[in-house]
Amino acid sequence: MGLCVSGMSYGTMGHTTFGALLELCTADAAIRVWSLQDRSCLAVLTAHYSAVTSLTFSADGHTMLSSGRDKICILWDLHSCKATRTVPVFESVEAAVLLPEEPVPTLGMKNSGLHFLTAGDQGTLRVWEAASGQCVYTQPQLPGPGQELTHCALARTAGLLLSVTADHNLLLYEAQSLQLQKQFAGYSEEVLDVRFLGPKDSHIVVASNSPCLKVFELQTSACQILHGHTDIVLALDVFRKGWLFASCAKDQSVRVWRMNKAGQVACVAQGSGHTHSVGTICCSRLKESFLVTGSQDCTVKLWPLPEALLSKSTAPDGSSIILQAQATQRCHDKDINSVAVAPNDKLLATGSQDRTAKLWALPQCQLLGVFSGHRRGLWCVQFSPMDQVLATASADGTIKLWALQDFSCLKTFEGHDASVLKVAFVSRGTQLLSSGSDGLVKLWTIKNNECVRTLDAHEDKVWGLHCSQLDDRTLTGASDSCVILWKDVTEAEQAEEQAKREEHVVKQQELDNLLHEKRYLRALGLAISLDRPHTVLTVIQGQYLLLQGQGAGNGTSMTIDSLSGT
Repeated sequence: MGLCVSGMSYGTMGHTTFGALLELCTADAAIRVWSLQDRSCLAVLTAHYSAVTSLTFSADGHTMLSSGRDKICILWDLHSCKATRTVPVFESVEAAVLLPEEPVPTLGMKNSGLHFLTAGDQGTLRVWEAASGQCVYTQPQLPGPGQELTHCALARTAGLLLSVTADHNLLLYEAQSLQLQKQFAGYSEEVLDVRFLGPKDSHIVVASNSPCLKVFELQTSACQILHGHTDIVLALDVFRKGWLFASCAKDQSVRVWRMNKAGQVACVAQGSGHTHSVGTICCSRLKESFLVTGSQDCTVKLWPLPEALLSKSTAPDGSSIILQAQATQRCHDKDINSVAVAPNDKLLATGSQDRTAKLWALPQCQLLGVFSGHRRGLWCVQFSPMDQVLATASADGTIKLWALQDFSCLKTFEGHDASVLKVAFVSRGTQLLSSGSDGLVKLWTIKNNECVRTLDAHEDKVWGLHCSQLDDRTLTGASDSCVILWKDVTEAEQAEEQAKREEHVVKQQELDNLLHEKRYLRALGLAISLDRPHTVLTVIQGQYLLLQGQGAGNGTSMTIDSLSGT
């Protein structure tokens, strides 16, 4: 039998004042009232026939509301400990709260009678009139799974209502209107992709093991939870200006989202047509003109963006614009894991589980050539921003660079102990960043095939890797549920190294001057700080000769050992 202490009530039973502890019993769906004075059971309230999930009390303490998974809410008179009203709410209720007895027209509360609010498995907040048992307000329902409500609570003095969703998100509403005020993102599970967002990379968008997207403002960590997809979002990409971005998911659809100047994000377009999960997406590079998707159905689709999408945020009726695929091409014999559009928007690269990458001409998707050489499937393909070169990352643990002219392999980078999941060009195409299923992020210098740095901060597969527009910051997201923001400190390190070199030159010059002036004692400390053992010996010998000369004039002698001892 499960027991849960739910609340404490102070009221009257007959003419006797008592303090009572109310207890939920999940085994027999009963509510028990206990005396705090003599620990005796004062009453057993039995009207529910399934688990009782919450108890809430009126301001005067004389009325109690109970909710249950039997899809009913019951009002109780605490004077007589009897049920006064049973309201069928037609959903399994996880929490219910009594509302202040005052009219709130925006919530359908037209009179000052008793009203209550319920939260349950339908994922919406609903307001009920106790006297009639009628639902007077229903919150608009959000799409997608994981929206079931598991808890709600009313902060009367603050005028706020908090609800909790099944996927661990906290939603804070203004109590008088149920307008969303703030959102707090819960546990994300695996992070599958991350992108910078906004014209100045002021936000990031995160796709985790959920149909919902999370948009965070970097400066404040404020979060928006975006609903639209009905299955797990697998990949993201952002258009060049940073206002529009696209997502694709296991629900076989693609969506385009727009962020306004206030930082609010809304879905403005959607399209469907793939027959399996859409696992990769890439936006056009020159302007906001099209996007390309790749799927487990072994095809890629090219989706042009209509002019209406670029001129206004939504369709005239407020709904999102429907995208139509302009071209569909079967590109590989196995899952397509990555697609990339060239900087000039004229070429498309695809990488597949069939161990090959292919180059296509846009917009007709004509095959130009095949890149063969990896021993296992490809996870990522990327064009160089500066050269006619393609980078591929593979499950064989290597990264390869390919010439676009003759499809030959130019270089191979080895260093990851497991699959390389993402690769990106940085430093104007002179370096590569890679992330792998070993949890490592590596920085490579292309000219000499050297790994110049290994970043070990994640504990699991690093699926997400994205660089900012200024190339000074990098985002990584991994299966360990972490998103990490990295800052490029190359210039700072170079400046520090330059400062050390300049300081070394100054000290060396000062040492030379001291030796020239035969000021050996000051020169000794400087020579030691410069790590110049030969100069230290020279200084000691010079000081010895100087002191020996002084000692000879005084009729005394000194040795190097005695000088060293001093």
